[in-house]
Amino acid sequence: MGKVHVLDHPLIQHKLTFIRDVSTGTKEFRELVDEVSTLMAFEITRHLQLQEVTVETPVGPAKSHTLAGKKLGIVPILRAGLGMSDGILRLIPAAKVGHVGLYRDPETLKPVEYYVKLPSDVAEREFIVVDPMLATGGSAAEAITSLKKRGATNIKLMCLIAAPEGVEIVHEAHPDIDIYLASLDEKLNEKGYIVPGLGDAGDRLFGTK
Repeated sequence: MGKVHVLDHPLIQHKLTFIRDVSTGTKEFRELVDEVSTLMAFEITRHLQLQEVTVETPVGPAKSHTLAGKKLGIVPILRAGLGMSDGILRLIPAAKVGHVGLYRDPETLKPVEYYVKLPSDVAEREFIVVDPMLATGGSAAEAITSLKKRGATNIKLMCLIAAPEGVEIVHEAHPDIDIYLASLDEKLNEKGYIVPGLGDAGDRLFGTK
């Protein structure tokens, strides 16, 4: 069964406070999401394997380590996930970026895939699917399904904030997936917003209503 990892690093929790704050404007909100994404990427990559190498320092040879050839992919769920991808790439610049676009069918209320573009070597990569909010869980579960249908076998989900209902839906659909969060909040309200949450992440990132 996939695990839920709540990243309690003080810097993540400090910055998350200002991300939640209704008085934080678009520019600051965008910068804070970017910074927290970098900090979360530090934690989500802790498991990466190393290989020993020898380098020549100004003083002499030194045994050291590099990443052991692990190929990584970042997949933001459009559109709000875009606000997290640059922060991760700052730490892992060699990662490839894919995109998954989903919309909610007005009649069934289920997510429908409208755009998927992934690196060509899907089966060889470890993917980090990113979206600031894990609310109902439908979009995240469908995005993971989209990756699996195309051959991805190693996937993690990274969100700033989640509701327990969203975590449950993702794990029902994909019991193998580890979920990384800055906060697991109380619940969803009747409109499907996370409580206390941070409002609509896409609108706050891009200045829309």
